[in-house]
Amino acid sequence: MLLRIAVQAKGRLYDETMAFLEEADIKLSATKRTLLVQSTNFPVEVLFLRDDDIPQSVATGVADIGIVGENEYVERHEDADILKRLGYSRCRLSLAMPKDIDYPGISWFEGRKIATSYPHILSGYLKEQGVHAEIHVITGSVEVAPGIGLADAIFDIVSSGSTLVSNRLREVEVVMKSEALLIGNKRLCAEKREILKELLFRMDAVKTAEDKKYVLMNAPRERLDEIISVLPGMRSPTVMPLAQADWCSVHTVLDEKCFWEIIGKLKSLGAEGILVLPIEKMIL
Repeated sequence: MLLRIAVQAKGRLYDETMAFLEEADIKLSATKRTLLVQSTNFPVEVLFLRDDDIPQSVATGVADIGIVGENEYVERHEDADILKRLGYSRCRLSLAMPKDIDYPGISWFEGRKIATSYPHILSGYLKEQGVHAEIHVITGSVEVAPGIGLADAIFDIVSSGSTLVSNRLREVEVVMKSEALLIGNKRLCAEKREILKELLFRMDAVKTAEDKKYVLMNAPRERLDEIISVLPGMRSPTVMPLAQADWCSVHTVLDEKCFWEIIGKLKSLGAEGILVLPIEKMIL
């Protein structure tokens, strides 16, 4: 029994998904030209598809689960469950217009022609805003539409914004934010649900370890209580005696976003020999 997972066949989401599966110790030997490949060490097989085909493939049971951008999941509106937000491949869906035109607000789009590959999301947003615009559905390079006179504005994915700049466009309204989602078929059998449970366990271990550092330090025993008080570790740090009686070794886990602030406090309290190590996985 194999759990089939649909994955985007190319692009940034493909690269980040394959790296994520590798971190979860799912070994694959596929290339981008392979349609279906089985893991050598875990009961899953990966089906490589276009991103906009993944929601339907999961909803209809062609694939059991899939990793897809939230933008495609919402746009396709298929009957599949969101199993987990994966936190990578972040982007946003935004309205953009020529940069040399003043923008007075959302009313500017009244009666305009907007080019997009996401008509469902866009029409819902415009309806909420009470704006009537003509939606022109195209695939491919949406951002060139205003420059060639095909549309007045666009509604498309924005990551860094560099593509908009190169096409003399500017982002004026963020409609929704998107990230990679793990979605699942609603009718999985019991055996496949057990495989999914183990896969989610591995994914959770990888996600929990993100932005975490394992920190070891030598600390004067007389300042130990003060040092422990500034550590926001998982629970209580590990403290071990050293050969020198008035010193001990302290081990803990720190979040990277507060790392430097805490390291500075530890040094001021006399901590020495601070060693910082990456964490691959963390089981809570």
